Amino acid sequence: MNDQKTEGLEKDRSILSKKVTAPAFRPLARSRQALSKEACIEILQNEKRGVLSLIGDGGWPYGVPLNHWYCPEDGKLYFHGGTIGHRIDAMRREPRASFCVLDGGTPDDTDWSLWFRSVIVFGRLEIVEDHEKAMELARKLSLHFTDDEKYIDWEIQNAGHRTLCFALVPEHISGKLVHEK
Repeated sequence: MNDQKTEGLEKDRSILSKKVTAPAFRPLARSRQALSKEACIEILQNEKRGVLSLIGDGGWPYGVPLNHWYCPEDGKLYFHGGTIGHRIDAMRREPRASFCVLDGGTPDDTDWSLWFRSVIVFGRLEIVEDHEKAMELARKLSLHFTDDEKYIDWEIQNAGHRTLCFALVPEHISGKLVHEK
């Protein structure tokens, strides 16, 4: 091989071998659409459902719809569910996750489209190990959906022993206003 080709290959290898490190949390590309932190918190407090995204089996992305409760005292998002399954295996293997929430949207008066707000929370998941605290959190999460105390008590009494509560501890929260067209 001639020297020019060898030099070119070495340059290509050198470029490919350099590790590219992106910032952990990128700024929004359309910064004028960014929501304030207060608006993001309001959406997290008022909306009931979102999608938790994890690294699943074999490194494949795994997104699961979940209901949540945002705790204003500690700023964490709380979830509950079963003690076994794909979600639990994924979060134990890699605690970094994101959670995306959309509000219900507002119709555009001029056509079929919607204006809606979305929030993405990046953070690390942690299991609530204290059973009493987990049941207290499960109660608060349930009160986000119903005020039927009898039903909540029955659920906790009958399913509490097989319920896992976990939290997403935010490291970065961003939100934006989107016009669907």
